[in-house]
Amino acid sequence: MQGEGEVDMNRWLGRGWAAPAAALAIGGSLAIGCAASQPHEAAVASAPVEEAPAPEPPAPVADVGDRGWGYLIDRLGRDGVPRERALRTFQDPRFEEFDGLPFGLSPREPHSMYRNFLQPGSVRLAKQCRAEYARAFENAQKAQNVPASVVAAILHVETGCGRNTGDNVILWRLARLSMANEPNNLEMNLARNATVKGVRNEVLAQRTRERAKYLEDLFYPEVRATFEIADRMHVDPLDILGSGSGAFGFPQFLPTSYLRYGADGNGDGTVSLYDLDDAAASAARYLSANGWKPGITQAEKRQVIWHYNRSDAYIDTVLGLAARLDAPEKAPKPAKAAKAKPGRSQRVASGG
Repeated sequence: MQGEGEVDMNRWLGRGWAAPAAALAIGGSLAIGCAASQPHEAAVASAPVEEAPAPEPPAPVADVGDRGWGYLIDRLGRDGVPRERALRTFQDPRFEEFDGLPFGLSPREPHSMYRNFLQPGSVRLAKQCRAEYARAFENAQKAQNVPASVVAAILHVETGCGRNTGDNVILWRLARLSMANEPNNLEMNLARNATVKGVRNEVLAQRTRERAKYLEDLFYPEVRATFEIADRMHVDPLDILGSGSGAFGFPQFLPTSYLRYGADGNGDGTVSLYDLDDAAASAARYLSANGWKPGITQAEKRQVIWHYNRSDAYIDTVLGLAARLDAPEKAPKPAKAAKAKPGRSQRVASGG
């Protein structure tokens, strides 16, 4: 039983109830059920009293340096994340060292990535999600004036209505992208993208610098926001898991989107993107804040969803799936009455 104001970390992180030891390791203040917080007196009185063994001293942590993350650790330190904390996080075995980020100059998502979402089997699953969580989608629509079909389409495309939210440490994914403009990484990409036979093309070099700065400006705030979320929720930043792009939860929000647009859809006082009520409310709030309103044109709808994912293929898929969710179910065609075949006596009488 949770006390007033406590947060269910397993729910927030999208996990089922874990064993008490694991839950305490995550949250530190979780109450794991009434039985755990209210032991039976008789059982305690009859139990033999034993002295607990002295705890083992913690193993010394090897100093492995910044593992290539010094550029980012220093910036986080300047922006309020204690350097020692950032260093400990980046030294964790779950956090891989930085060995470079190759990037292209004109990345695009092909339409083939989303083709299967409009196949009959996928549309059927999206309709099941829309029907199963009808109350959540309709509440979101009522609160934000965003069609339930559009929100359901986004949750289906993003995570299959929550079935696949990813198991990547999002901080590592976001940190790699934010290192695009680190001097050594930039030089590596200049050699890769703008140097041909030892001669640097200055037009391509400028595009490479601009791309590196764009990636840093886009993803560094997400790294900083991940630490802020961890502080708010009292979790280890490395415990927040999601996609290979650094997004998490049913609607696959980046951390800054969670901080800006996260909405409490079920009124329990917390915002968990792993709860369908909250996920639908948050996705609808995101779309509304970025310009969705009743009566907007198709071009304006595309512009709003572009903020969610800057991919024409993605936009086509979401709007196409939403249209299928809104389409009335076709009534089954009545079976044609089979023509009666003449019986044997009829055939004989007619010479058949």
